[in-house]
Amino acid sequence: MSPKIAHHAAEKHHHHTHATGSRHPGGHHLLAVEHLGVSFTMYDPAAPFFSGTRMVSRAIRDLSISVHVGEVLAVVGASGSGKTLLADAVLGLNESNALVTGSIWFDGAPQDAASLARLRGNGIALVPQSVAHLDPLMRVGDQIVGFTARSRAEKHARRERMRELMGAYGLDASVERLYPHELSGGMARRVLLLCALMDDPRLIVADEPTPGLDLDRAVQALGDLRAFANQGGGVLLITHDMELALRVADRVAVFRNGTVVEETAVENFARPELLEHPFSRALWRAMPEHDFDVPAAREGGAQKTVGSML
Repeated sequence: MSPKIAHHAAEKHHHHTHATGSRHPGGHHLLAVEHLGVSFTMYDPAAPFFSGTRMVSRAIRDLSISVHVGEVLAVVGASGSGKTLLADAVLGLNESNALVTGSIWFDGAPQDAASLARLRGNGIALVPQSVAHLDPLMRVGDQIVGFTARSRAEKHARRERMRELMGAYGLDASVERLYPHELSGGMARRVLLLCALMDDPRLIVADEPTPGLDLDRAVQALGDLRAFANQGGGVLLITHDMELALRVADRVAVFRNGTVVEETAVENFARPELLEHPFSRALWRAMPEHDFDVPAAREGGAQKTVGSML
């Protein structure tokens, strides 16, 4: 069923509550993921090598999230818990042995793997997890401009667009002549963002964009994503850093055991009683400003999982 229904700022629907500024231009979300499941067909690793039987490993189950125009939605969960598989599903980057079920809607239109692949770089852009995505043998400017332009005029227009973005995001014009190894960690992260912005996406999927950065540069990197959202885009921020997520996000989707257990406005992390799920409340108590207080008995034994996340 289409998520294109009447919305009101105070109501709860599609598994989430709204943030203060949640908007629904056209009566729908920018991105809506409904009941997503991702499983993999594989050989049983416990079976003998020459007689292994096939099995199905379920990585994501019944996952639903939504991103509004003008907002940052942070998907927060432990490293290695499968959050990147959500990014892959939204971008249509599924492995050949993956079985993907559920529904994905972009700007009110239903999508399949083929249409999501067409949207990749043409409406939906990825800011990848690792700066290793930059080609070490190619100058930064050439990587940002890319190779989609066919005519000299198009190439010139794209290079002008690159320079406009570099100025907007605090990169000196000389950076376009550098190679990736000559960039600082913060500069390299910003170059990845500029690569994503070159074709005017409406949605950015940012997969762990801050590892390896000190606090100031991490805050700056997330500030760039916040600026994109403020200009009318949407951001799906996948991270394990709860503190940074609360600095920049409008809403938070709490990821556990292959699904989202709660999707709520960031304001609700002001007090644990505003959170619905025990694991969300355990995350709140595990933050440094709350003295790492994670009473396992009171919160359904979530202490070990929370500890591995922070």
